[in-house]
Amino acid sequence: MEEIDLKELLDYFKSKWLLIISAIILAIGFGNLYTIFTRVPLYKSDTTIVLVSENQNESYNSSELQLNKNLVGTYSEIIKSRKVISPVIKNLKLDYTYQKLKESITVTSITNTEIIKVSVSDKDSKQAKKIANEIAKVFSKEIQKIYKLNNVSIVDKAVESIKPYNVNYLKDNLIYVAIGLVLSSGIIFIKFYFDTSIKTSEEIENKLGMTILGIVPKVEGE
Repeated sequence: MEEIDLKELLDYFKSKWLLIISAIILAIGFGNLYTIFTRVPLYKSDTTIVLVSENQNESYNSSELQLNKNLVGTYSEIIKSRKVISPVIKNLKLDYTYQKLKESITVTSITNTEIIKVSVSDKDSKQAKKIANEIAKVFSKEIQKIYKLNNVSIVDKAVESIKPYNVNYLKDNLIYVAIGLVLSSGIIFIKFYFDTSIKTSEEIENKLGMTILGIVPKVEGE
């Protein structure tokens, strides 16, 4: 296997700087076009619900605390049930099916607490906020009907998100720069490795061990 002169390889890369820059620009251009035409920006809004003492006039005893902790998992499932989502669709007059809206809702319970976090993602930031707040409102009413309990309180209402959560242009462009750099470097290395032509007199001395006695200049034209 032929040895590669690192200095020669580096000089070859330097001579191809225009190819590297062009590849990076093309990668950024095509990458952003792909992002614009294939990725729909989604906005996420969160609301948090806490399970509290049913009787506000009495102290919060240990039995109520344990009951609420046991109910967190059950409540999380009820939030995504038809009993809650269908009224939300009706109240907000949404052009969504139950299944479609359900897929846009994420319910998580905060570990070792009685807090439930409801997240809604939508291509419309204002609508995501409205849906999240309506879910919390409808859920509170439905719990009273199902369990005959008044132990749900809204901690934080959802607010409108400014930036989409699924698009990060800075991160994406850094990836596109890396792709352009890798591709151009690979092409340049392959060209260098398989290029056996002699380009300078120094290469004759280094590779063939022969002394240069004279150089015939190349004359352009007739």
